[in-house]
Amino acid sequence: MSETLVSPVRIARPAIGALGLLALALGTLQTVVDPARPLLERELGVDSAGAALIVSTLLITGAIVAPIAGKLGDRYGGKRVLLVLMALVSAGGVVSSLAPNLPVLLAGQTLQGAMVGALPLSFILVRKNFPPGQTQVAIGVVSALFTAGGVIGTLIAGPLAEGLSWHWIFAAPTIVIVAATAVVLRLMPNDPPSEQDTPIDWLGVALLSATLLALMLALLLLIGGGVPLLAVGASVLIVAGLAVAWVVVERRAVAPMVELRMLAAPAIWSAAVLTVGVAAISAMLQTLVPKMFEVSATGYGFGLGTSEIGLLMLPASIAGVLAGSVGGVAVRRFGPRPVLTVAVIATAAVLVALALLHDSVWQLAVLRALAAFVGGLATTALLANTATAVEAKDTGIATSLLVMIRLVGAVVGGQVAGSILSAGGDPTSGVPAESAFVTGFAIAGAIAVLSLLAVRHMKKGTQA
Repeated sequence: MSETLVSPVRIARPAIGALGLLALALGTLQTVVDPARPLLERELGVDSAGAALIVSTLLITGAIVAPIAGKLGDRYGGKRVLLVLMALVSAGGVVSSLAPNLPVLLAGQTLQGAMVGALPLSFILVRKNFPPGQTQVAIGVVSALFTAGGVIGTLIAGPLAEGLSWHWIFAAPTIVIVAATAVVLRLMPNDPPSEQDTPIDWLGVALLSATLLALMLALLLLIGGGVPLLAVGASVLIVAGLAVAWVVVERRAVAPMVELRMLAAPAIWSAAVLTVGVAAISAMLQTLVPKMFEVSATGYGFGLGTSEIGLLMLPASIAGVLAGSVGGVAVRRFGPRPVLTVAVIATAAVLVALALLHDSVWQLAVLRALAAFVGGLATTALLANTATAVEAKDTGIATSLLVMIRLVGAVVGGQVAGSILSAGGDPTSGVPAESAFVTGFAIAGAIAVLSLLAVRHMKKGTQA
């Protein structure tokens, strides 16, 4: 689909820098909790399940907020909605950094979960303010900086929490977010709203939120394990019932929250399928590789500690950051379909190599970094393709749905990997057998191969 910009203007470098700095700070805020979990448990007097609620709260809020923020950004302007969202995130940062106990911290994290909606809003601003040939590159840069923030968050969480206090793991990124938002407010051009004369589909918004909430809660229950089969069946029926009700409402709405015909376009549904696959593979590797570093058994495993594992996983994080920028340039030059094809084939090859070659630390570290790089290429290509394959007025809702689907894919992938390791564990020690890791890598490789079936639809979608 060709670009239909009314009056594209070039954003000044300081404005782009502010948007990038904001993405960097948000990515940092998203990842600071995981490394600090043991300390939070001690300081707040909670168990592992209580600490896990902090991450779960962000996950649930983000899945609900992302599509709503994207749609409102399409309607009222990305800059206006982004500023409102950042006000919520900043307020959540203040609450979290001053929280005396877990309930107050969870309230702050509920507000901060709105950060997930910032990516699609950034893509709206990029689409409206960048020349068509540079849109993909700019999207790649913003995505890369968000990923880079995740690396920074993982690295600084420990020193901040131990050197100052755990409150600073929330306060420091929030200060940067407030500063970056102020610069965005001053330098970023206002993007014109659209469809202001049509009514807001509030029933559609409510049903989509309820569907996503039910889906995320069901997935989190399954992750916890020990859920009766009847409860699983009930969860599936509730999610399916809400989804059907939402579709019925959207089909009848004058101005639906999500245009169902857009979802049926090959470029969109194929991107959704691929996003689930890429996110699931990444989550599976994020579970399998560190676990293999940690375990120590006859013939496999390395018995490494947390710090050593973190250093060995750092190249993968850096590779993911580099892939964002490289992916944007590659998509602009070759198009999304060739980039995705190469990335998916390379992913399958790396996973086969992991299943066969995991006898040395360097093999796991190098192959994990390669998988992160090609996975980052695929993610950037998917976001860039989706942002430019729809009409400009639908950029926010289309990319936000993709961001939400990534969360779902990550949850599913992590659960699959965990289940494989649990099923292949020694009954006495609980240590997973080597065959369990090989099975996990092989299943992830099969997902990559099957993803190629969706790649073939990408060209058709972008030309429509």
